[in-house]
Amino acid sequence: MSSRNTSNDVAKKATPPPSFVKLAMKNMVRKGSQSISHFGLTALGFLGFILLVAVLGKPNIPH
Repeated sequence: MSSRNTSNDVAKKATPPPSFVKLAMKNMVRKGSQSISHFGLTALGFLGFILLVAVLGKPNIPH
């Protein structure tokens, strides 16, 4: 009987905690549209930043 308990305890201790990617995916599925809207806003903000840097960094070449 005690050997079963120790093997179960070892099995519980041996499993590593879930990775950050798995936790993030679980949260994304649970929150649904909120995650999608935040991702969309982040993507738009990033594209805007890249365009701003491209416009400000454009070299002026005389014709």
